[in-house]
Amino acid sequence: MNENQAVVYPQDGISGDQHLDIIAPDQATTLDELFRERVRRSADRVAFTEFNPDSGSWVDFTWADMAAQVKRWQIAISDLNPDKGDRIAIHIPNGIHWVACDQACLRLGLVVVPLYVDDRPDNASYVLEHSGASVLVTKSLDIWRQIEQCDETLPRLKTVVVVTATEPLPQNVHFLNEWLPRTGAHLERGLSNPGDLASIVYTSGTTGRPKGVMLSHRNMLSNAYASLRSVPVRPDDVALSFLPLSHTFERTIGYYVGIMAGCRAVYNRSIKFIVEDLQIHQPTTLISVPRVFERFYSRMMQSISSSSKVKKTLLEKTLELGWCKFQYEQKVTNWFPSLLLWPLLDKFVASKVRELTGGRLRFAIIGGAPLSYDVAKFFASIGIPLIQGYGLTESSPVISVNTEAGNRLDTIGLPLRGVEVCIGDDDELLARGGNIMLGYWQNEEATAGTMTDDGWLKTGDKACFDDGYLKIIGRLKDILVLANGEKVPPADMEQALVSNSLVSQVMIVGEGKPYLSALLVLESQAWKAFCKANGLADHVDLNDEKVEELILAQLAKNLKEFPGYAQIRRVHSAWTEWTMEDGLVTPTLKIKRPKVAERFATEIEGLYEGHRVFS
Repeated sequence: MNENQAVVYPQDGISGDQHLDIIAPDQATTLDELFRERVRRSADRVAFTEFNPDSGSWVDFTWADMAAQVKRWQIAISDLNPDKGDRIAIHIPNGIHWVACDQACLRLGLVVVPLYVDDRPDNASYVLEHSGASVLVTKSLDIWRQIEQCDETLPRLKTVVVVTATEPLPQNVHFLNEWLPRTGAHLERGLSNPGDLASIVYTSGTTGRPKGVMLSHRNMLSNAYASLRSVPVRPDDVALSFLPLSHTFERTIGYYVGIMAGCRAVYNRSIKFIVEDLQIHQPTTLISVPRVFERFYSRMMQSISSSSKVKKTLLEKTLELGWCKFQYEQKVTNWFPSLLLWPLLDKFVASKVRELTGGRLRFAIIGGAPLSYDVAKFFASIGIPLIQGYGLTESSPVISVNTEAGNRLDTIGLPLRGVEVCIGDDDELLARGGNIMLGYWQNEEATAGTMTDDGWLKTGDKACFDDGYLKIIGRLKDILVLANGEKVPPADMEQALVSNSLVSQVMIVGEGKPYLSALLVLESQAWKAFCKANGLADHVDLNDEKVEELILAQLAKNLKEFPGYAQIRRVHSAWTEWTMEDGLVTPTLKIKRPKVAERFATEIEGLYEGHRVFS
């Protein structure tokens, strides 16, 4: 470890704010105590809202309503006679059942194992077997049958509960509505302690089998509280929840922070309804991965390109002045007279764009992957700041985050209070604190490879400090070394390319090759406009030499700030999106580089055949 070490604390957004009702860790030392304290303080306030497909309406649940649901789950699970520390797997969509099951398990001293609903059956089967889960709560009998048919024997799994059932169920499979009692038991005291294992969260992993990250009550509570001290959430905030609760980012920041702050969460029906649900519920906060806003940005850019000259000029002026306003509010620049025009431009232009997200969004917290600077700048300019943070499942998950008052769009922010960070060998970012995992479940070798003897988590990301703020400058294992010895971190280039409206997904290749190439998945609407602008037919061969040259010229605009050796010389383009179902992306939408390279090995080799390069 070198001496470039720092502990930086952001401005405390909690102390002195009378509008906040924060439950501090010393007032609730376990996650189930946190829930009970919130019920005690806010029993009659709305806690969660979800859509009921049977009635076709949205239903509110107060904190008292949720306590009643948790009690039902507690007695149903208690009847299974679990031992403290037994693992219970949750494999259902976001909603009150997820929350109630989680809280009941935590109250009973059990360990929650969240599974991604859309993950492949073989991955779910592996997690159930490896974790030794004794109970599985899943969506339907069909899903359970797909899991059951995989290779794992699942000897410890004794009980399966399905949320929906349309046919008689086999032995040891229960229909949720019949399994839950009408009323529940009241536990005077929970069975968990702060240092107890609360959850095993399996990392989606871009290589190999997922590893089970062991997180304690203290890990997640300390991280939720530290996050609130950087980015305060108010009791009157409304958060639209659409990332899966199996994602630690959503679970800690969207769910446990929500309990800690006393705000309301609305569960999105599905990602295809996200725009509609945003407009119905008009959320004030949002937890998101970059891809959601990148797609929104891409479509906006496409809409702008086909607008009239007057509309285009008006929007450009709005973005220009909105950016100046943002910089002034961030104390980067001084006030100047043209800002007097902002209320007018805001009313007739910026507010119309914000209405697409409901019109009340104060900010969105972004994590899980790097955020494009162009995308962040666009949303800041229209009055929706994207607050980028950074973390890993192993850190519960947040290590650093920007703040509302100090939002540096080109950084991952300042370290959280109570989280130490330093720059180690090879510029690797290391972190230490109460949020760092207990280790990997049944994998001492992996734990030893990720944790130092003195408790530092090795993130695998290369980083540096910039005036106290952290910047990610690459990935230790994802560096591409070209044939001439030049080293290229592909993540920055890929981030720049996805801000191009033409690009839906991209992976740069070139390890050991004479130049860089890219595998592209194109965005269909942007492609139509691209063809029209370049005199091409919509159905043209994507990999025709002339078309490839035109695409490369388009991509070059996004890479002009990169050095000469970090340019794309060839591309292979396609329409079919890389998905979790085909094993090419993780549940958190990260590209599995080895899998994509394996799937497109022939196409990649073709990009270097004869070293044909377009100048």
